[in-house]
Amino acid sequence: MQTSKVHPVRAVVPAATASKSTKASAKNPTAAKAKTSNSGSAGKGVPRKARKPASLPKSDGDAGVQAYIASMEPWQAAIAKRVDALVTKHVLGVCKAVRWHCPFYGVEGQGWFLAFAAFQRHVKFTFFKGASLTPVPPIGRIKDVRSLDVRASDTLDEKELATWIKQAASIPGWDGGSTRYGGSPR
Repeated sequence: MQTSKVHPVRAVVPAATASKSTKASAKNPTAAKAKTSNSGSAGKGVPRKARKPASLPKSDGDAGVQAYIASMEPWQAAIAKRVDALVTKHVLGVCKAVRWHCPFYGVEGQGWFLAFAAFQRHVKFTFFKGASLTPVPPIGRIKDVRSLDVRASDTLDEKELATWIKQAASIPGWDGGSTRYGGSPR
């Protein structure tokens, strides 16, 4: 003998009598919550979670990097554009690419020296040989790698960042581990 599952009865508002807000919340429950949030941090200057940037395929050249930047939140894109401009200005013949769904910068024959990725509350700039830079970027636990996290409220020190970019581009960088999985800039 088969038994059937009993589901609790849900109240359903007919479409003809439902208000616009009821229709919107039925289609997208999170939209209704966003308008009437009673959470402790609602409206207190806490930034909302950033959307994830596009998960772009592996590519070579500036187009993929610009597509990644365009897919970021506006505050993240503003930071990334400034750093991209610094790299282009201070590293002649820079090689740009998208590897592992993130923008990478390198020098032909020397490897990758910088990559960045957008996260919910910051943009992480990673110098692959960052332990060799002066002063050393503040974040890092991996042997040579050091990073800088930039949040929306941070003031970007472009002078120090330009110094790091020039130093990182002048020393041999990371080769990507293998030509099969990313390789170094051509």
